[in-house]
Amino acid sequence: MTNTTPANLASQVGASLALGLATLLCQADANAQSPPPMTQTPGETLSPMPESLSPRQQAIVPIAAFGAVGDMPRLADALDQGLDAGLTVNDNKEILVQLYAYAGFPRSLNALGELMRVLEARKRRGLQDAQGQAPGRAIPRGEALLAAGTANQTRLAGAPVTGAVFEFAPAIDEYLKTHLFGDIFERDNLDWQSREIATVSMLSALQGADSQVQSHMGISMNAGITAGQLNQLVKVLADRVDADAAARAQRALSMQIAVRAKP
Repeated sequence: MTNTTPANLASQVGASLALGLATLLCQADANAQSPPPMTQTPGETLSPMPESLSPRQQAIVPIAAFGAVGDMPRLADALDQGLDAGLTVNDNKEILVQLYAYAGFPRSLNALGELMRVLEARKRRGLQDAQGQAPGRAIPRGEALLAAGTANQTRLAGAPVTGAVFEFAPAIDEYLKTHLFGDIFERDNLDWQSREIATVSMLSALQGADSQVQSHMGISMNAGITAGQLNQLVKVLADRVDADAAARAQRALSMQIAVRAKP
């Protein structure tokens, strides 16, 4: 999807598992056609996305961004507002568990602790938040998990993913397929569009992840999110997070749109 070189790719992946995920997706066959928009998991009936982000989807943006940078006071406010906007307890758990893949376990654990404090404070105020759905199917294990993760990765990226870095360090390829595209993306209680909204928001909030933001703008479109909705995501970043995160997201979106416009 991008012109990332193998040398740059290797350094990016080596930085962290999170950045490796996004860089990995840049290596999908550049000539492959984008897959049709998808619903939350493969195998379901495809349906068009609405023209704008729902209040619930908009609420994901600051939660993901503040969790990624470890801003606990602003994360607490965003979680409170997200619950008011219709995010369930399990929706928030899924977003903050997924955070480990992009910002590391410390940020994910701290954010989950903050969610616990927010929920307790809301209970003291007499608010009863919906628990939400748990995953509706068992997550496969062993070779079945690797196969499921590979299929999810291929569909989101638009083609099978290859690259010199995976020959150099095969373990990172296996971890990405099993832990991220398998363990996380096989959890069907948060749809893939919501997961990508969270991912773009997390990466946009982090400095030095510009190529990964661009990759996930393309993956978001593969998952059925429209350019108009992504522009709205940028506006939410500008209004509720900060100008730098919004600028990174806008640059990435503009580049992805330009790439897709080429014959």
